[in-house]
Amino acid sequence: MDVMGDKATLFETGRFVQPSQQDEAGEVADDAAEEVRRRLAAEAGDIEAMSVLGAMLLRRGDLDGAEPHLRAATAAGDRAAANNLGVLLHQRGYADDAAGWWRIAAVAGSAAAAHALGRHHRERGDEPAAEYWLRQSAEQGHSLGAYALADLLEHRGDAGAERWMRAAAERGHREAAYRLARALDRRAADEEETGADDGALLLGEAEQWYRQAAARGHRRAALHLGAILEKRGELKEAGRWYLTSAKDGEARAACALGFLLRDAGDTESAAVWWLRAAQDGDGNAANALGALHAERGEPQTAERWYRAAMDAGDDNGAYNLALLCAEQGRTAQAEQWYRRAAYAGHREAANALAILLLQGGDAAGAEPWFSKAAEAGSVDAAFNLGILFAGRGEESVALRWYERAAAAGHTEAALQVGIARLRDGDEPEAERHLRCAAGGGSAEAAYRLATVLDARRPPAPAHELGESVHEKSECEEWYERAAGQGHRRAQVRVGMLAAARGDVVEAARWYRQAAEAGSRNGAFNLGLLLAREGSEPEAAVWWTRAADAGHGRAALRLALVYARRGELAEGQRWADRAVSLGPREVAERAARLRDALRQELSA
Repeated sequence: MDVMGDKATLFETGRFVQPSQQDEAGEVADDAAEEVRRRLAAEAGDIEAMSVLGAMLLRRGDLDGAEPHLRAATAAGDRAAANNLGVLLHQRGYADDAAGWWRIAAVAGSAAAAHALGRHHRERGDEPAAEYWLRQSAEQGHSLGAYALADLLEHRGDAGAERWMRAAAERGHREAAYRLARALDRRAADEEETGADDGALLLGEAEQWYRQAAARGHRRAALHLGAILEKRGELKEAGRWYLTSAKDGEARAACALGFLLRDAGDTESAAVWWLRAAQDGDGNAANALGALHAERGEPQTAERWYRAAMDAGDDNGAYNLALLCAEQGRTAQAEQWYRRAAYAGHREAANALAILLLQGGDAAGAEPWFSKAAEAGSVDAAFNLGILFAGRGEESVALRWYERAAAAGHTEAALQVGIARLRDGDEPEAERHLRCAAGGGSAEAAYRLATVLDARRPPAPAHELGESVHEKSECEEWYERAAGQGHRRAQVRVGMLAAARGDVVEAARWYRQAAEAGSRNGAFNLGLLLAREGSEPEAAVWWTRAADAGHGRAALRLALVYARRGELAEGQRWADRAVSLGPREVAERAARLRDALRQELSA
């Protein structure tokens, strides 16, 4: 029988529960008694006892004591003894002699020996021989043989690797379960990118194998299982697996556990795990610690951790250090660290570097960094390139970059594309992009979309007193959304629509908001509303504000107010102002009023 197996069997047996001192003492006594029985049987010529006794001594590390028993049993044809004799010789450094005994045992049907022999041939670069013996072992149901064969076939890119990896995993090999899960996980990600339907099934199977490996103490499997559960929103269970993996020394799990704790509001515990992970060389955890200390107003400690992240090979460390320097006004150092991260391929650092150069007047130096960041997938960089080319008057090139950024969901880029399409007369395309931008929160896009829809509406019938309020159209809803976001022209338009419905209170509210935000049209319309309600003194206050901001009609209204009051000089002054401000019909009316006031003053 196979007692020992090969070297891998000896050293890859997983964990053992530590017995209590009492149990341990009992087991030692039992082992001693068993050894005495085996010795007596071996001395009496029992071949099986020789083999088992040799295995017991080999396991204990007593190579000298084990060898004669194993050789005796092997000479009598015991294949397990031949296999273990190979293990013993391999441990002594006689690899070729070990291979000879493994071959004898493997030919006699020892799956463990076939596995050991296959590994021996692979270590020497003889892959055909390695495959032959590993296949012999795997086909006999040996989990280590199946795993080693799968590893060999996977190295060669052979499609049969997964079959044997699965066989090893099904037989309880935890590393095989982990590697099978990783392969399924990657395939699920590929399926998701291509839009295929099998991604969820593959991910579900991967999760099962991660669970099996993690339950057997595989710390990386516990890490990936935690990540799957976290993505699914099962944070409590994810945290348990992260904790299991972190306690076993997996720095990435400690870092992930830190983020879970931070999101739960426990920054102190998060910092403990980040510290543990960072001390084990995890750059992401070092960055997290840097950000934490930066938030606490401890820039020196933050800088130390960002530098630790860089030392761990994390490019985010250089980028975050650059951001820290920029916040402190250390522009030259910020540029240095942005460059370091950008040269390492950090796209956001490349974009930030380009912005820094552009702010310093180096547009020529900024452009290639914007391009590099955009080509690497930075949506902000693509938008910034659009701004750069638009500033040079290269509208077609700018539009291409705006379209690229808009396709990736950039709200302001979608607005710019919508404006450009409106300018070109392509209203359907303009509307599509304006809807995207407005849906993304752009008040300007909401306003412009409303104007497009408004232009299509038939004229509304005149409202009569007592008439019920009509249902709001889509364009009114977009006007109101923009107005609610503080868009002044939208606020004026909403006020006008309310006034048209006869809702004076609502109209006044929107006009006042626009006027107080600096809208001269809002101030003028509010003045009109107040004048109609009999509050001409207050109306004059708002017309004055509008006229001071360049509103010609407001200046004309003031001229008329002062003329009616008999303040002819003040009326003439505002009439002069209305003439200069226009528009033409206002200027003509103001000129006639001014001339009349002059005649009256000179009479």
